[in-house]
Amino acid sequence: MKMIKVQTGGKLYIAGEYAVLTPGQTAIIKNIPIHMTAVVKEARAISLFSDMFDYAVGMTPDSKYALIQQSIMTLFDYLGKSAEEMPAFSLEITGKMERDGKKFGIGSSGSVTVLTLKALSAFYDLNLSADVLFKLASYTLLKLGDNGSMGDIACIAYDDLVAFTSFDRQQVAKWTAEESIQEVLDKDWGYRIERIKPALPCEFLVGWTMQPSISRDMINLVKSAITPEFLAETQKQVLICQKALESADKENVKTSLQNVSDLLLGLSSAIYNDKLLALKAAEDGLDVIAKSSGSGGGDCGIAISFNREDSQVLIKRWQEVGIELLDMEELA
Repeated sequence: MKMIKVQTGGKLYIAGEYAVLTPGQTAIIKNIPIHMTAVVKEARAISLFSDMFDYAVGMTPDSKYALIQQSIMTLFDYLGKSAEEMPAFSLEITGKMERDGKKFGIGSSGSVTVLTLKALSAFYDLNLSADVLFKLASYTLLKLGDNGSMGDIACIAYDDLVAFTSFDRQQVAKWTAEESIQEVLDKDWGYRIERIKPALPCEFLVGWTMQPSISRDMINLVKSAITPEFLAETQKQVLICQKALESADKENVKTSLQNVSDLLLGLSSAIYNDKLLALKAAEDGLDVIAKSSGSGGGDCGIAISFNREDSQVLIKRWQEVGIELLDMEELA
């Protein structure tokens, strides 16, 4: 019996969050090696199970399984087949990206969408590229009315540190409503995804505040405060940061990320809640730059450390204010 097992990781923003909601803006996004796993097996009828819920479904619409069901329908549409024409399967997804009911905020909807597409692509021997996975997953989320930038999808589909330049989602959503999936996928959406290869020896640390935040709600709260000045200055700092990572320019990594952090602080006081302010303050006197990540208001923050001993001091300081180290890895 055929059985396929695949994984997708999470993601966190290093720079460019909020700005990247505007077409043409760039963000730097890091893949996080905390995984969701999908197991697909041959079956008599389609059966879907996620450990987020305590029941399984088929393809009869179910609000909790809408993301998985829509991802499957997207793939079938892409293949020009109906569900009845395709070999049936059971799909089981595990790995909640949370602990004790509190989510990490490293990407769940994006991870689930890419994971479902990746798993079925492997099951049907389709060998889809990272770019096609990105487009199919973005198409799926746009169909469901998602308000994110799709930067998380880019990072998770490529499973790498990326610079993502966003596309006009309203335009692509309009195409999805009016044209066939093949026509939509064949168009140039206007995004760019570049893998970043850092040349700078440093450690990347993720601090979890244990305070869940809902990205959708935070975006709705903050987006009206986004100004052309915020966008222009953020774009400038993001590009400086990307170049600095690639050319081992430590000082510019630190100053650009400090400037991005200050811009977020100025955008809305809701972004840096007390825990994220403490996460940031823990860098004091260390060869480290820390900041909030993503929509803020809770979830995770990040730090880049240029000194091994300072990394350990930072972790200790985080623990003292109730912030848990979720991931730590070499960036270069």
